[in-house]
Amino acid sequence: MLRRTIAFSLLLASCSDNNQDPAGAEDLLDEVRAADYQSWARAPGYPTRTASTAPHGDMVDIYINDVLAEVLASGETLTEWPEGSLIVKDGFKSDAPHLVAIMDKRADGWFYAEYDADDEILYSGSPDTCTGCHSAGADFVRAFGFP
Repeated sequence: MLRRTIAFSLLLASCSDNNQDPAGAEDLLDEVRAADYQSWARAPGYPTRTASTAPHGDMVDIYINDVLAEVLASGETLTEWPEGSLIVKDGFKSDAPHLVAIMDKRADGWFYAEYDADDEILYSGSPDTCTGCHSAGADFVRAFGFP
């Protein structure tokens, strides 16, 4: 019985890491929708809906805000993405909306938020599941690299 209690406690502790800032995640989704993110520039290498093997869906649309679009167009040499960068990924499974994932570059690093097709928050803040995977990218961005 003690082993089950410990295992359950560990499971709950690991799940609590997923949503470190759900209020911030709600605000972020409202913010990018109000900004009509689907009218933003497409991420480099993603001019249209593109096949994906990432956990975000088997097809993705990736949008970047003007902060990122401008720095990419400048060709400036970077070692990190500028504060204010926003990346929004719409994920699809079998052509049906599956999730929305957002990365927001803040003064203290990237804020991650992921929502299911019903806008329920799956992840928020800087959960290990996001940072662990994204650590392989250019300043935690895996979809495209620095100019």
